[in-house]
Amino acid sequence: MTPDHGARGEARLIALDWGTSSLRAYLLGDAGVVLDRRAEPLGILNVTDRDFASVFAAVTEEWRRANPGIPALASGMIGSAQGWVEAAYVDVPADLDAVARGLVTVPGTTLRLVPGLAQRGASPDVMRGEETQIFGALAQRSELGGRATLVMPGTHSKWVRLAEGGIAGFTTYMTGELFAVLRAHSILGRLASPDTRPIGEAAEAAFTRGVHHAGGASQGLATLLFSARSAVLVGDLSSDDSLEYLSGLLIGDEVRAGLADEKRPDAIIGEPALCARYAMALATFGVHDVPIVGDAAAAGLWSIASLATPTLQRGEGSSRRSVSGRSN
Repeated sequence: MTPDHGARGEARLIALDWGTSSLRAYLLGDAGVVLDRRAEPLGILNVTDRDFASVFAAVTEEWRRANPGIPALASGMIGSAQGWVEAAYVDVPADLDAVARGLVTVPGTTLRLVPGLAQRGASPDVMRGEETQIFGALAQRSELGGRATLVMPGTHSKWVRLAEGGIAGFTTYMTGELFAVLRAHSILGRLASPDTRPIGEAAEAAFTRGVHHAGGASQGLATLLFSARSAVLVGDLSSDDSLEYLSGLLIGDEVRAGLADEKRPDAIIGEPALCARYAMALATFGVHDVPIVGDAAAAGLWSIASLATPTLQRGEGSSRRSVSGRSN
């Protein structure tokens, strides 16, 4: 069914957050207001025969039919070497302008892809998709425009350093992926029930215990992890809470390392339930009241597109210059 935009304005942009496992699509109006949204389990690894064109057509067909010629912009793994067309990394430090200059157009479509960011030198690192969330958070929260530290929980968590409205550097922690691998493919995951249950009082206590253990340990993560099994075997931990304890160990180790390298986080960006877990871990380390920023992808895609698309600039009444959709 075609959405009734009504007083919310004319559709201006199709924005896609297209990652490894999922695709989230937004129809945006003036000032980036969300007019309609869709979510599909069609991340790049779930697209048969890499037929991204058919997925893009199916997900956006109704919007494009109602709004001929509407521009489209996508961020995330769709712009990786495993995606539709590779959008080359832009080196950090990078601001919004540098990212907009790196846009790549998918041949035969109106879709442009946002480049990822690369950190080179002694500690090479990369991100793809998080940069868009960051610029969305900057658009939503002006207080982050100076020097700030952001925590972005996820499969590959990022601790990001901001300076002068741009991304100065970042560090990746494979916390989420480690948890998934250990739960599914190690002896640590065999003790717990396969049923996923919401974190309750006992589970929260187990998670916090794991964070405390990681924060006070000096012998390294490998020996810490085995305690998720040994504590159950000696009767100190319920098997049903062992995965919460394991999560606490992994997130606690990340937070300990992150706080040692960075200043106090100024915001946590990402999925609310996971962000709340990180806020709990930070509080265990004495860092309280860190604001949580939810899904900022749509706002970030609007910010990038507003620099790169003259029609959006006119729609906003902006005098910002146009940026060509070329690759760096």
